[in-house]
Amino acid sequence: MNVQLIIQLLVLAGEAKSEAELIAQLESLLKAYGFDHYSLSLQSRPNQSSQGNVIVARWPDGWSEIYVERKYALIDPTVRMLGIAQRPFRWRDAVMTLRNDPHRQRMQRMMQEGTRYGLLDGYMFPIHGRNGLLGNFTVGGRPVELSHAEMSMFGALATRVFWRFMELRGQAEELETAAKVDTQLTRREMEVIALLTDGLTSNEIAKSLDISSHTVDWYINGLQEKLKAKNRQHVVASAFRLGLAN
Repeated sequence: MNVQLIIQLLVLAGEAKSEAELIAQLESLLKAYGFDHYSLSLQSRPNQSSQGNVIVARWPDGWSEIYVERKYALIDPTVRMLGIAQRPFRWRDAVMTLRNDPHRQRMQRMMQEGTRYGLLDGYMFPIHGRNGLLGNFTVGGRPVELSHAEMSMFGALATRVFWRFMELRGQAEELETAAKVDTQLTRREMEVIALLTDGLTSNEIAKSLDISSHTVDWYINGLQEKLKAKNRQHVVASAFRLGLAN
């Protein structure tokens, strides 16, 4: 494939005067690369439904309804992978990475059903900002082989197009500040969050910080209150969304 097409759109995206013009440019590039379907979305914020976060998308007829009806978002391997990925990845690689997940069988059923709608494979491009994960761009349909260079270029394009949409909607400034933490965290709380997001238990965190597990639980309870989280898993999710963990 010709990366010059991607470079051209990187320039043109910044000059697009309307969403319709930007969509036409994007879809022209995707067609040239053989991608039949795509979606550009905002990342859900804490305590917010994922509904309505799609900026622009083109999926097979009926697939979106099936996806919502069967609540596939809860087990979608690409969505699950998005929470831990720092760089673009292929759909099938997400399935392999989560091969030991307890929801593995349901994931496979979802992917098999997707193939009946022409969604054989694709790529996911996380969009990060200074406040953490802001959104994602996914493309798919028939299998398309992208080189490492093309994946990097598509990742840059995803970010450029995302922000141009936000600029055209007048939401760029709001989005840049929306995820800021409105409470002050202590140094110890930040240490606990860092270890918690690494998957350590209370006992393991206690040993690492040379404090009691009871004290660790006290810090975690305080973090739940400050971050308005329901449990420690919610603390971890909120930490990633708010850019408190990498």
